[in-house]
Amino acid sequence: MLDSHDEKREKAVAWLREADGLLITAGAGMGVDSGLPDFRGQEGFWRAYPALQHQDLSFEDMANPVRFAEQPKLAWGFYGHRLKLYRETVPHDGFAILRRWADRMSHGAFVFTSNVDGQFQKAGFPEHRVHECHGSIHALQCLVTCTHDTWSATDFHPLVNETTSELESPMPRCPRCGALARPNILMFGDWGWVGLPYEKQQQRLAAWISSVSKLVVVEVGAGKALPTVRRFSERFSAQRLIRINLRESNTNPSHGVGLGGSAAATLKMLDAHL
Repeated sequence: MLDSHDEKREKAVAWLREADGLLITAGAGMGVDSGLPDFRGQEGFWRAYPALQHQDLSFEDMANPVRFAEQPKLAWGFYGHRLKLYRETVPHDGFAILRRWADRMSHGAFVFTSNVDGQFQKAGFPEHRVHECHGSIHALQCLVTCTHDTWSATDFHPLVNETTSELESPMPRCPRCGALARPNILMFGDWGWVGLPYEKQQQRLAAWISSVSKLVVVEVGAGKALPTVRRFSERFSAQRLIRINLRESNTNPSHGVGLGGSAAATLKMLDAHL
């Protein structure tokens, strides 16, 4: 069992040197160093969207397709603000470090992320090497699912009232039936999500994993509240999991090592020792 931080770091560095493929698994904590909110807890959510506190609406309330049916301007105000924020955000240096590590490995890297912000693609990771298990805010779909097609949100430029958190510009519409469009994101209680594009991503990821013989998993900023990413990391770690997390870095020694710290700082520390 590895006790000290130095021992864990040295083990992680050795795995990174030996690996021929890098599986990056990432949760909301990956984006915090770029200035993105992680909506941790009700208070954190309301700090980001104070107008919603007056209506006693939680993240779970807003991240729900029912909100688009009942309060479409408010729903699109929330997601429109996030879309604008993600478009303007510059990925932190940790993304470039992960890309450099991948470039040294014969099979490169594949990303598995619950984040919907498109930051990995913005940081230069190729589209065909990213699996977004909860979808993407940069794609739209029909709210009533008249079609299983999705389309780019590029032409949608939301204007949001900062006081009310409501959308003031025209809402996007389905080009096929004219119904309201919604983000192509898996929400809570969501039976209408069009997941086909992400099933194809998943197939590419499975094929890539099967081609790698010395896999190392670097998990960044994935918490326990929604453990999708953590469970996925542990499935494929084969005892070579480097878990980076500011508050929840603990991991079973049979899975790998946990390093407590922020994404950017911890990746920079490991890079310095590589």
